[in-house]
Amino acid sequence: MTKEILLCKYGEIVLKGANRKSFEDMLSREMKKRAACYGNFDIYRAQSTIYIEPMDNEADMDGMFEAASKVFGIVAIARAAVCEKNMEDIARTARKYVPPFLEGKKTFKVEAKRSDKAFALDSMQISREIGGEILEVCPSIRVDVHHPDVIVKVEIREFGAYISAGQFKGAGGMPVGSNGKGLLLLSGGIDSPVAGYMMAKRGVRLDAVHFESFPYTSERAREKVLELAQIVAEYSGDIFVHVVSLTHIQEELVKACEEDYFTLLLRRYMMTIAERIAREKGCMALITGESLGQVASQTMQALGVTDAAVNLPVFRPCIGMDKEEIVTIARKIGTFETSIQPYEDCCTVFTPRHPRTKPELAKVLAQENKLDFAALVEEALGTTYTVHIKAEY
Repeated sequence: MTKEILLCKYGEIVLKGANRKSFEDMLSREMKKRAACYGNFDIYRAQSTIYIEPMDNEADMDGMFEAASKVFGIVAIARAAVCEKNMEDIARTARKYVPPFLEGKKTFKVEAKRSDKAFALDSMQISREIGGEILEVCPSIRVDVHHPDVIVKVEIREFGAYISAGQFKGAGGMPVGSNGKGLLLLSGGIDSPVAGYMMAKRGVRLDAVHFESFPYTSERAREKVLELAQIVAEYSGDIFVHVVSLTHIQEELVKACEEDYFTLLLRRYMMTIAERIAREKGCMALITGESLGQVASQTMQALGVTDAAVNLPVFRPCIGMDKEEIVTIARKIGTFETSIQPYEDCCTVFTPRHPRTKPELAKVLAQENKLDFAALVEEALGTTYTVHIKAEY
């Protein structure tokens, strides 16, 4: 029986110089944590690759492959047959292992990489010989070295020879936790889950804050947000979602302030509350899903007024993207269908008919001073409760 393992290739980690080992350790820990859900695997690393080897027949290779594809820091994954480092064994394994991957395909080519320079044949010789072996057992397929349907790879490495047919893209990015921790302002819309995913891809571990306005927003709206957090957690790991009520703040804004300032003022409350939670939870930045000019509160002037409420950095990974680009990522990571469910969020409550798009900070502060800002912030923080979203790998 052919022994099969997973080969997971590093991405940016290889550029980290003297700090590389700490990034590799993070990546290995994350992979081992996920592997525990799928059986008994030996996980080790060498030559910019993580090897995932099943230790018994009960190990779920399909599940492990899917889990590994969502680990940030890995750029490519391949299922590979393992054999001894001699041409007889390599040829025998290729003849048996590769044909199922070529079914329905018209062309292929063989690429060989000889990391072990003591191996007798060079890369070109290995490619020619194994290509010939494959053609003998798959006579209906032909070689195309420029645009093949399938690339068969033969790698002569430290621990043995590895044969794969087709590589799959990994999640890319950096290991989660390698670039600190941030607090995601998570609504029920399309943009904020994408923003969380994008920052997790850059190595940021996530907490999240969600603002609700019960009874103006429903329990189902909150459940929708937790579902979104669950999907993002497949990539980012566990997320603690801190839920805060804005109901009283919104009601007081309606009573005391001019309507066209409602959204701006509410955003300043949200950012201030988020910053307080972020500092308490050890987060070094706020993360939002805003895209420049998408809505009235996302003009350059409005974002400036919003940011003036806080001192922490505000990361907006979607800022230069149009809606279609954001939707494409939402579909890829699986959040889109949940995001478009028709449940309201706090930002749709008491929406002004003609919101300010070019606000002046002095005039916004004049409106804000009609209320006891600090007291309302403390009251809202007092409503906070936390939901621990455990990653389901």
